[in-house]
Amino acid sequence: MNWNWNAVGDFLPMFWHGLLVTLEALALGSLIAFILGLFWAMAQRSEHAVVRWPVVGVTEFIRNTPLLVQLFFLYYVLPEWGITLSALTTGVIGLGLHYSTYTAEVYRAGIDGVPVGQWEAATALSLPRSRTWGAVILPQAIRRVVPALGNYVVAMLKDTPMIFVIGVLEMLGEARQFSSQTFQTIEPYTVVGLAFIVIAYPASLLLRALERRLVR
Repeated sequence: MNWNWNAVGDFLPMFWHGLLVTLEALALGSLIAFILGLFWAMAQRSEHAVVRWPVVGVTEFIRNTPLLVQLFFLYYVLPEWGITLSALTTGVIGLGLHYSTYTAEVYRAGIDGVPVGQWEAATALSLPRSRTWGAVILPQAIRRVVPALGNYVVAMLKDTPMIFVIGVLEMLGEARQFSSQTFQTIEPYTVVGLAFIVIAYPASLLLRALERRLVR
């Protein structure tokens, strides 16, 4: 149970590589979640049932199945159908797809929070539907939901260790590999745990400040 600083020094090169992979997966996964979530939210408000109901079914299915199962499906089942992706690409897509169903609900709440009069005013001005969405509705809706979207980025950060199961060596994956090679467990896991705190806690404080600013 003695702390070994030499073990920390030996682990740091692997840690920095794992941190870079974690941040890469987080950034790309968040981008997918934000863009795809907005698409889901707008499609769910479509006037055409042939568009609306399949999207509702897909998002409900994804949201109600575990992320771990989805990662295994993307990495091990899709190659059987001729679709082969790298482990990191699969992890990014899995994270983004899974969290897009949650951001879709956030966007939906923001859109529903836009006063009805805004829709009526756009209709009275004969604005095209695309112009109504782009210039009137979405700017107001997204402003309302930025803090909630940020919370899901923090949640995604804490879920990035799951991509280790398909072979992606993010921070926790590097710690597990180092531990299996050296039988040193305290140091790598402690470093990784502190890294998550150092990243997530300031992000949470920033989101609170942003929320207060938007409220004002």
